[in-house]
Amino acid sequence: MTYKYKTSKTCSREITIDINDDNTIENVSFLGGCNGNLKGIGALVKGRKIDEVIDSLKGIDCNFRGTSCPDQLAKALEEIKLSERSE
Repeated sequence: MTYKYKTSKTCSREITIDINDDNTIENVSFLGGCNGNLKGIGALVKGRKIDEVIDSLKGIDCNFRGTSCPDQLAKALEEIKLSERSE
């Protein structure tokens, strides 16, 4: 399943996330932001379970913004989990 998440308070504007049926991340791509760093995050989370990525990235701050691109990815994954529960 492919999900899109609009970010806030970050240089990136949107995250596209592909997740397979067993809640493993297949691909993550960011629109905008620091290209090399965000490709690196995408490569590091590929093949990992949603909960594992949330635990690793949630709460990371960038320049005192109260969030970051990795934190926004964690928030997106939390929303995906909530939406799957309500289906």
